Amino acid sequence: MATPTEWTLRPLQADCLAALENGGLSPLVCRLLAQRGVRDSEAAQRFLYPKLKELGDPWALPDMAAAVHRLLHAIDVGEAVVLFGDYDVDGVTSLTLLHTLLRAYGLETRCFLPLRLDEGYGLSRAGLARCLAEGPASLLVAVDCGTTAYQEIAWLNSQGIEVIVLDHHEPDPAHLPAAVALVNPKRGLGWHYLCSAGVVFKVAHAMMKQRPAPHFDLKAELDLVALATVADIMPLVDENRLLVRQGLQQLSSTKRLGLRALIEVAGVTEPFTSMDLGFRLGPRLNAAGRLDTAHAALDLLRSENQAEATDIATQLDLQNRERQSLEQQIQSEAAAQALHWMATEPPPQGLVLASRDWHPGVVGIVASRLMRQFYRPVFVIAIDPDGQGKGSGRSVAGVSLVAALDACRPLITSGGGHDMAAGLGLREEQVDAFRTAFLDHVHQQTNGAALTPRLEIDAEVQLAELTLEFLDDYDQLQPFGSGNPQPIFTVRGVRPSAEPRLLRERHWRLELLQGSTTRTAMWFNAGEQKLPPPPWDLAFHVDRNTFRGHTSVQLLVQALRPS
Repeated sequence: MATPTEWTLRPLQADCLAALENGGLSPLVCRLLAQRGVRDSEAAQRFLYPKLKELGDPWALPDMAAAVHRLLHAIDVGEAVVLFGDYDVDGVTSLTLLHTLLRAYGLETRCFLPLRLDEGYGLSRAGLARCLAEGPASLLVAVDCGTTAYQEIAWLNSQGIEVIVLDHHEPDPAHLPAAVALVNPKRGLGWHYLCSAGVVFKVAHAMMKQRPAPHFDLKAELDLVALATVADIMPLVDENRLLVRQGLQQLSSTKRLGLRALIEVAGVTEPFTSMDLGFRLGPRLNAAGRLDTAHAALDLLRSENQAEATDIATQLDLQNRERQSLEQQIQSEAAAQALHWMATEPPPQGLVLASRDWHPGVVGIVASRLMRQFYRPVFVIAIDPDGQGKGSGRSVAGVSLVAALDACRPLITSGGGHDMAAGLGLREEQVDAFRTAFLDHVHQQTNGAALTPRLEIDAEVQLAELTLEFLDDYDQLQPFGSGNPQPIFTVRGVRPSAEPRLLRERHWRLELLQGSTTRTAMWFNAGEQKLPPPPWDLAFHVDRNTFRGHTSVQLLVQALRPS
């Protein structure tokens, strides 16, 4: 990872802090709340202790009434309904939730997932052809896709098939597909942070309000919503924060045999955290869709047989190991390419890396890691035997990949996404021209200024402030993730109270002393770092560590420098 050259303290909203300090919370937690825009004690209670009764009215979502009316009609007449999803975690959890909901109303639906490598994302004609060849349908519900599938939905309509779209991707307000309903929060004023599983949850909430289904517990489905929200890197703000908090609690008593089996093979233990969802369970569910077909992940979530669930979870774990091995190989090769380009003078402000030997299912992960390593926008492109490239990009603050792709539009066959993450398609013979045009546009966006990695600190503390009592309040800030990042603290002028230990030649274990207070710190995957002479300044996360029944405060080092 690129070494942060600047440590900056996040700005503090002084008016928020003053309003919070009379609420009985620790001053440090008040500061962290104020930085998150929590303005008073009442808002602090809602943030720290969110309740499901605070959920907003689902009928406020665009086209919700039309979607519910059409689904209830399908239930009443027993229509042939197919649920068409995406092959990532959000897609398979959304399908599982919607299938479970409609089944509770007595309607059996058919679930369909496209093949990533052969049929691509969303409502492609190739995917639809296979879907309809597998069985009839008079209603197709597109989940986690479909918002921009104008031609495909028009074709379905011409075949006598109506379409409902439940999605969260960016719409074009001037050009919407001819669907019976397009329930997408980004068409409205609120809930823009929802993933597709969150949208399906809202549909379920609305249906249960209009016509409750017997024996269906909507709260019990929140494990799926939490998993999708974190895995899809959605911001953990407002209702997303509530849904994930409640979903993590629900995961402890999940009714899903598949999730229980996945938790076991992943070695995840309670209390569950957003890190478990994003880095342990989510990648294993994603592994199938990245390398082959996501049907194993869907089958796991829907499994009602313990032996089957265990077999599928084991298979997904093996696929995840295969994915990790493939990813490491590609990352090593891509990093070698990157170092070649970085050795030029002046070093480029962005990287475009391509090879015929790379798998398109993991280029996004590799791009993300190289972006952090070199602190520049990166595109990693896998080229198939026919010379067609599929690439994924990740960016740094201040450089929009969408703007860059728009500037390079004549050179690519497809491209889109978000400012910080995007995908593209292009021909192999255009890679060099795209690289030149992309770097020119990045240079324009930065005005030629150097891209400097910065570390934003939430608060400067003394070691004595970091107690188990503080952690009791601090833990209520969870779940951490996008939109609610885990706080980074700094402490100045600490010294080792014992000789630093290098564990497995990879991780530093440090016993730190400030005044009369000592704390243990771990600096993971930093074995190649040479520790400077003390005293040190540290930037770190804080967590509780339980070992052999003893619980203590532990610092997780993010950066270390001479004081």
